Amino acid sequence: MSVTGTVHHADMIVINGRVLTMDDDNPIAEAVAIKDGSIVAVGHRNAVEALKGPATKVVDAKGSSVLPGFIEAHMHLFSGAAELGHLQLAGVHGFDALKQAVLAYAASKPDVPMLVAQSADYTILGEERVTRHHLDAILPDRPFCMAAPDHHTMWANTKALEAAGVLHGRTLGPGNEIVMGEDGLAEGELREGEAFGPVLALAGEERVRLGLSTGGEPDPAPTAQQRATDRDIMRRGLAWCAQHGITSIQNMDGNLYQLELLSEIEAEEGLSCRVQVPFHFKNFMKLDILEKASAMAERFNSEWLSSGIVKVFYDGVLDSWTAVMIEPYADRPDWVGEPLFTPDEFKELAVAVDARGLQIAVHAIGDGAVQAVLNGYEAAAKANGKRDSRHRIEHIEVVAASDIPRFAELGVIASMQPPHPPGAMDFPLEPTISRIGKERWPLSYAWRTLKNAGAHVVFASDWPVSPIDPIRGVQAAVLRKPWADSDPDQSFSLTESLAAYTVEGAYAEFKEHRKGMLKPGFLADLVVLSHDIETVEAQRLHEVRPVTTICGGRVTYQS
Repeated sequence: MSVTGTVHHADMIVINGRVLTMDDDNPIAEAVAIKDGSIVAVGHRNAVEALKGPATKVVDAKGSSVLPGFIEAHMHLFSGAAELGHLQLAGVHGFDALKQAVLAYAASKPDVPMLVAQSADYTILGEERVTRHHLDAILPDRPFCMAAPDHHTMWANTKALEAAGVLHGRTLGPGNEIVMGEDGLAEGELREGEAFGPVLALAGEERVRLGLSTGGEPDPAPTAQQRATDRDIMRRGLAWCAQHGITSIQNMDGNLYQLELLSEIEAEEGLSCRVQVPFHFKNFMKLDILEKASAMAERFNSEWLSSGIVKVFYDGVLDSWTAVMIEPYADRPDWVGEPLFTPDEFKELAVAVDARGLQIAVHAIGDGAVQAVLNGYEAAAKANGKRDSRHRIEHIEVVAASDIPRFAELGVIASMQPPHPPGAMDFPLEPTISRIGKERWPLSYAWRTLKNAGAHVVFASDWPVSPIDPIRGVQAAVLRKPWADSDPDQSFSLTESLAAYTVEGAYAEFKEHRKGMLKPGFLADLVVLSHDIETVEAQRLHEVRPVTTICGGRVTYQS
């Protein structure tokens, strides 16, 4: 039993649980006591019940697992929350099914200026590539677009392309493409944000995407009414997180506006999750804008709302050949992808951000991108001196063998997503695994390889790219199968997976002494599940649901 000081009465006690503390010194307990937003005792039921007073709230876990609240280490809160209202196409295949779904959605939204759908597989029409003509055959008279699950490709009908002014193409920055047809008109496939930004803007939701698209602020400044609308979108996202047992969010796009909206919600009714929001540095920015990143870090620095991290995209994704590879794509032998920064530009950026004492998180999917980012981090340590910087690389879908030991050597966090490997959860095997090519399979989504090499591996969903549910993520990690028998096993055990969603998430934001475990003195962030998760067979883990989510000692979700 571990207790802090003398506690007269707890505000809340959680009893009758199988408490998985994630604390090696005291791994299993029966009950937890909470006071003033912190944990004051973890141990036997009798000892914890002794802290019960007349006003103490009692949560009965009924023999189920009690865990530290999940830490979602990579997600997009604002745009994800907005997308909860869009048409969801996950699991829809074939033209007829697509037509039925789109027409039903269009009928239910007669007044929406632009209809938007999410999670359309690259293979939604089988072998056939989606064009505007397919979408025109479904919906000729209203602007419509649909996004791939990875949010790096969109397909739009002619009406949408016309209204957005991109039917005849336009000049774009590196790594972005409006696919053009033989007829000199856009085919309907739009690769990366600059290509589909004008189309999405027709939906009137561009403020939710600014943290991703420009890293800048809304211009003109939103009206009081628009701010209220945006706060409601944000609230919907926070509630969705709490419903899935999440108590901390490391957002992976950002601007000052998002921090201000969250700060307004905090002042009004308190936040239901702790949120870290980065400054998003884009390749068209100059280094002096990092002054703003430092200012955001200084102004927002509490345990509820913080910044202090700079997010960067170095490449795109495998499925649209926009990820940067060392050797050419297996199905496109003359192409390695085009980076969003030159290696030298990135080095200069890494040195500048690191010199400010800020953390860096870079989206790097291809092995060429991962290598360039590691080189940048190495340059920063050389230029500024080595410190406990915990810079991160996001995704790491393919990695070169020679770069694996560099994560531990440079103290770089491998931020990876169990739902992402094709075949692990919702993403189909093709086209991705053919694009990567068999030679690179052993080093694809190499969680176990990186962990064995001493890297800190942190898990997340990348919602709304994948479903937010951490328990489904845990299941995907436990059940992960190699694509070829000769490939190494990259799966994680249940305990390792849970740690990657708790302990490692806390480490990633320098908060391992405050959260990620259930122990006295730590923040009272926990989740009570519907089952004893250790007794549930792996195939059925998705049936385990959060029943009660507690953040800062407050119940933020109750099933």
